[in-house]
Amino acid sequence: MHDIRAIRDTPDAFDAALARRGVAPISGEILTLDEARRGRIHAAETAQAEQNRASKEVGAAKAKGDEAEFERLRALVADKKAEVATMQAEAKALDTQLNDLLMGIPNLPHADTPDGADEADNVEMHRWGTPRVFDFTPKEHYELTGVVPGMDFELAAKLSGSRFVVLKGAVARIHRALAQFMLDTHVDENGLSETWTPVLVRPEMMLGTGQLPKFGEDSYETTNGWWLVPTAEVTLTNTANGETLDEASLPRRMVAHTQCFRSEAGSAGRDTAGMLRQHQFEKVEMVSLTHPDHSRAELDRMTRCAEGVLEKLGLAYRTVVLCTGDMGFGAQRTHDIEVWLPGQDTYREISSVSVCGDFQARRMNARFKPAAGGKPEFLHTLNGSGLAVGRCLIAVLENGQNADGSVRLPDVLHGYLGGKTMLQADGTLA
Repeated sequence: MHDIRAIRDTPDAFDAALARRGVAPISGEILTLDEARRGRIHAAETAQAEQNRASKEVGAAKAKGDEAEFERLRALVADKKAEVATMQAEAKALDTQLNDLLMGIPNLPHADTPDGADEADNVEMHRWGTPRVFDFTPKEHYELTGVVPGMDFELAAKLSGSRFVVLKGAVARIHRALAQFMLDTHVDENGLSETWTPVLVRPEMMLGTGQLPKFGEDSYETTNGWWLVPTAEVTLTNTANGETLDEASLPRRMVAHTQCFRSEAGSAGRDTAGMLRQHQFEKVEMVSLTHPDHSRAELDRMTRCAEGVLEKLGLAYRTVVLCTGDMGFGAQRTHDIEVWLPGQDTYREISSVSVCGDFQARRMNARFKPAAGGKPEFLHTLNGSGLAVGRCLIAVLENGQNADGSVRLPDVLHGYLGGKTMLQADGTLA
């Protein structure tokens, strides 16, 4: 959500910032609606004042016995009352139009976000680790002999349809261990507060973080109007919805492990094999609520939190900053972390960390009270995967694979697996 006052003050700068995202100039349309809305509000206030004056004069005319003046003033009061109602209704309709227009406009990019049209223009920040060199042709995760018994796509298709999976036995346990390891790392080492939240939310919560109204087709709505969360960003960020926090409580850093649900609208035919792109999956999500002066530095901190998980697992990755044309709707700047998948012989996204400035906070009316006094200000929000559990499972399986289809597991997981170090070719842990 954008600040209408800022658009009034600097419409050219607003259009120039949106042009970096490929959005045509729109400030003229916004300001025309805004001017009409304010005109109706002013007209309603003027008519209301005239109605109030006439109402006071009605009694005086009645007391004087001036029947003609009494009737004139009574008619005037009725006319003004109708005029006020009309002006207020028109102002409300214009306000709705303006709000709907502003709700559909993406966030303005941060000054240090690179310009570009699509993912080809993303800029690599750095790499960590060296992709493993195999003395055999590495397979994709779902092809590994030791994985096949524990990753059942046919059963999932019978239960739910395509793009679902049933994890069993050792594979399910490794998946669970990864989520537990991530949570422990973020809580014990990164100072995040573990939070457990619902996966069903009201539509206004989806509106607050920007999934609605524009991207409803990407998520699932229940028959009673609830929405299944696409990520815990929705619930964690909305903990501040309608709240005014004390500045001393910032930053508020949270982490949650949840089921996530996405319709994957528009992605037909992409990554249909294996469990890379699913309708239901798990993520360990990080969210920070910060003072505006500290949000850019918090983005770098959160990125390091996510990168650290991969480093502990010994998984090679690269981090890129998304260009303006590839960035999400609500983001000012986004860092994507891509893990090396030898089965595909490429890096694939496993985490996306974004700073949103006050874009979401305005939609949620989430503020903080400055310690030095003064009016409450909108806080800044950030979100990022820490990490996507299923994709991390894929990376662990593919990078640790052996020629016989068994998998050597990362050292940091051994304690979560009862001391087991290997997924054997028969699908059991040893």
